[in-house]
Amino acid sequence: MTVGQPGAGTVRPALESGGAGEATATGAPCTARPAETSATAAARRRITVRGIVQGVGFRPFVHGLATELGLTGHVSNTGEGVVAEIEGPPGALHRFGARLRAEAPPLAVVEAVDGEDIVVTGGTGFAILASHTRGPARTLVAPDAATCDACLAELTDPADRRYRHPFVTCTHCGPRFTIVRALPYDRAQTTMAGFPMCPRCAAEYADPADRRFHAQPLACHDCGPRLRLLAAGPDDAGPDDPGGAPRPVPGDPVAGTRRLLADGAIVAVKGLGGYHLVCDAGNDRAVAELRRRKARGDKPFALMARHLDDVAQLVEIGTEERALLTGPARPIVLLRRRPDGPAPGAPLVAAAVAPGCPDLGLMLPYTPLHHLLFGLPGDPPGPRLLVMTSGNVAGAPLVTDDEDALVRLVRLADAWLGHDRAIQVPCDDSVVRISDGEPLYVRRSRGCAPYPVPLPVPVRPALATGGDLKTVLCLGEGRRAWLSAHIGDMDDLATQLAFERAGTHLETITGVRPRLLATDRHPGYRTGQWARRHTRGRPLVRVQHHHAHIAAAMAEHGLDGRQPVIGVAFDGTGYGDDGAIWGGEILLADYAGYRRFAQLGYVPQPGGDTAVRRPYRMALAHLHAAGLPWTADLPPVAACSPDELRLLERQLDRNLNCAPTSSMGRLFDAVSSLAGICHHAGYEAQAAVALEAAARAAGDDRGPGYTFALRTGAAAGGGAALVADPAPVLAAVAEDVSAGAGPALVAARFHTAVAGLVRRCCGLARERTGLATVALTGGVFVNTRLAEAVARMLRQDGFTVLRHRLVPPNDGGLALGQLLVAARRRDA
Repeated sequence: MTVGQPGAGTVRPALESGGAGEATATGAPCTARPAETSATAAARRRITVRGIVQGVGFRPFVHGLATELGLTGHVSNTGEGVVAEIEGPPGALHRFGARLRAEAPPLAVVEAVDGEDIVVTGGTGFAILASHTRGPARTLVAPDAATCDACLAELTDPADRRYRHPFVTCTHCGPRFTIVRALPYDRAQTTMAGFPMCPRCAAEYADPADRRFHAQPLACHDCGPRLRLLAAGPDDAGPDDPGGAPRPVPGDPVAGTRRLLADGAIVAVKGLGGYHLVCDAGNDRAVAELRRRKARGDKPFALMARHLDDVAQLVEIGTEERALLTGPARPIVLLRRRPDGPAPGAPLVAAAVAPGCPDLGLMLPYTPLHHLLFGLPGDPPGPRLLVMTSGNVAGAPLVTDDEDALVRLVRLADAWLGHDRAIQVPCDDSVVRISDGEPLYVRRSRGCAPYPVPLPVPVRPALATGGDLKTVLCLGEGRRAWLSAHIGDMDDLATQLAFERAGTHLETITGVRPRLLATDRHPGYRTGQWARRHTRGRPLVRVQHHHAHIAAAMAEHGLDGRQPVIGVAFDGTGYGDDGAIWGGEILLADYAGYRRFAQLGYVPQPGGDTAVRRPYRMALAHLHAAGLPWTADLPPVAACSPDELRLLERQLDRNLNCAPTSSMGRLFDAVSSLAGICHHAGYEAQAAVALEAAARAAGDDRGPGYTFALRTGAAAGGGAALVADPAPVLAAVAEDVSAGAGPALVAARFHTAVAGLVRRCCGLARERTGLATVALTGGVFVNTRLAEAVARMLRQDGFTVLRHRLVPPNDGGLALGQLLVAARRRDA
């Protein structure tokens, strides 16, 4: 990932460029110049600028640049991007083209600048024309951006007319993707259409010298939007309304919310892309109650700190983390707690915020309302640190509608701070961590969506549905792919409806009309069932899960697919060619196909998803498959009741409801339980996350490691040429545990063993095929200790290593790979 990609400090992706007559950037600084004179014959050019150039102040920038250079003409938004006609001396036209890219506004991404000579028409002045809506949309919509410094200064200045205005914004910040209904990007095409500008805002909008010149979301106290605070009614409201109807809270809504939070209340707060459930992160009772109401288990809560100094008092921050925290995208950044504990005077963090987790997920305020919630100078003291978790019931999509929030969040919130600006697109917070000095996305959503991913090969118009967990759609055409915001898990009907709306909106803002659908091969996936119902005569391509993961890694690194890679795809679940549950796979793959070179040996997964929620069952299954006894001193044996032990033993002996799995994710679960770390998983990958944390606590282990056995497999019928037998690893772990080895030591040695396995298999693959590029993908590689160790070993051995930087390695990046595989299929 290059600097400037989504997640870096500047949040500006490197998109493909080109086109006839493309202007070249000089990189010269912007300096004032006197207006050009007509010393030579005038020329006129039509220039089309493509990229993220609408909603970011690009037309005002063009107006100012043309005026400075003494050029005449006009500029407008179209479905293609920004189109300008400029007239004047050829030298001035050349300088205009060069500076157009080099000096673009902060949130703009200039993908291509195409120009053509046209007939000189004469005229005076330079105008911004009304947008043209004819033709298909081919421009790019900007993501939502955090409040800029200039707007923040106005928000906090008592002399400014936007003092304490919770929706202060300009061309350099504020909502974009979440308010866009259609293109071109004009106020009438956004959810701001219902807020007529007051005279003063209209004057700013029309003034080329103003920072808000043609800023579509601009507003003030006079023209809205407006907040409202509602609180739950009394508990004695009646049997049909046990909490009482929500009632308006008199007075300033922000001040009222701050008081409620300080008193320990849980408040549903409407943000850019949906509601958050918010409480004081230092209030043990409030955090524990929020965890109970959401049925959250032990899954960590995200936190918002008022400023960077408070973050630094709680966690370790490097240069890359600072850039993420303070950049326009403002994702949740996963940060390691300070080893010596919080600094003196640090904000309080309740134990229930992230129980047993060595990391904290932190973000900084990214809307004016967030800044107001923490308070301005002179405000009464309030919480310094807020829990900011998604406003939804577990398993349901993010709540965006105000009236819906009063119904769906009634059992979760004590009060509701909403407003009358509609959210067009749900958009959860992005989640990212730094690995090897680069961003690694766990969830790619607000601040990133709908940034396109440049493709190394052209693809037919196609829609890929992703998987059933961490669902993200992908729409592609030509050399661009657009990923939706994070949608969620498809178990809930409301999520399935949100999935359909996300696809429709993505088509609207991109103009892509898919002629091909791609989905996972799993017959039970709801995304696949949706695709089958919506083919409408279009081909439907089913893509193997791990092939899609590898293709996604190849695509984001610009590989054209002419040469296969060694793809290491480790995750929890993927439907295999033989009907088994795959997840510990090493495939030799390109976009056209794959061959299963190596796999983790199959073990039974007793009870299906029950074994995922109870890692001790996977530990016992692995011990059983390895022929190892269930001795009473082993933690998973102690965690299982005697009755369940007897039933489980019979189930495994008779192979009843025991799907075979090669999942590396399930092996991590098993070792986590065997080491005594985690026996019950309250959220996805909890056991594996705890195992990684334990391994980090051990530091560098120099003792004897564990080793997988490699044997020749049956390559026919979906099998692999090599099979990695985990039995020796399980035996060594059990021996260490019985001898009294601590969980940290066992965890560290296990991570080393898995890294060593990848190294051996990749070495053998290179010996047999000559391939020297390895792609690391799948949810297991969110584990940075493992991913960094594997990458380091492979680089030492001379391999080129591909790791995810633009899309998550987990199923959040799956649709991108599906798109590449399916859209390149010649028979589809």
